[in-house]
Amino acid sequence: MTTTETTTTAVAADPEIRALVTQFLATEARLLDEGREEDWYELLDDAFVYEVPVRQATEPRSHEFAQRGIRVKDTKAHIRTRIDRLNTGIAYSEVPPSRTLRVVGSIEILGTDAPDVVAVNSALLLYRQRGIDTWNDLIPVRREDTIRLAADGPRLLSRRALTTETTLGTPNLAVFL
Repeated sequence: MTTTETTTTAVAADPEIRALVTQFLATEARLLDEGREEDWYELLDDAFVYEVPVRQATEPRSHEFAQRGIRVKDTKAHIRTRIDRLNTGIAYSEVPPSRTLRVVGSIEILGTDAPDVVAVNSALLLYRQRGIDTWNDLIPVRREDTIRLAADGPRLLSRRALTTETTLGTPNLAVFL
């Protein structure tokens, strides 16, 4: 077994890290479901990058997300702009605001080369409904996160949200995955 495999295994087996990361993901989901984007924003690392690539149905699984198309690619500064726009009351994709429920599961935690950063794979099932619409969205996503285990609490360093569907049935992605 190599040193990297040993580190990865040790991180994945550490119950304190597992509890910390699982609680972090649960808190993050609750904050977003409650419309508390400002509080969620505080969980983001300053170097945060958020990406939602387009899945290519014509490609084999190994190349489905070959970066030929990106739905969203934001930095923390872009996220700040999106949140500020939501707070204006004229972000029409969110008037009225979406009612959401995020269910996070299948959490897998892996070590990285950085001692204070873990890689986290999880599944997200996002239910979304707007009060004026008779329909709802159910958006299944596989997420690839990196989380910095900082002294003042975990910080989301990056998120790559891989949608299960190639064509999204939702009219917009104004909510965070």
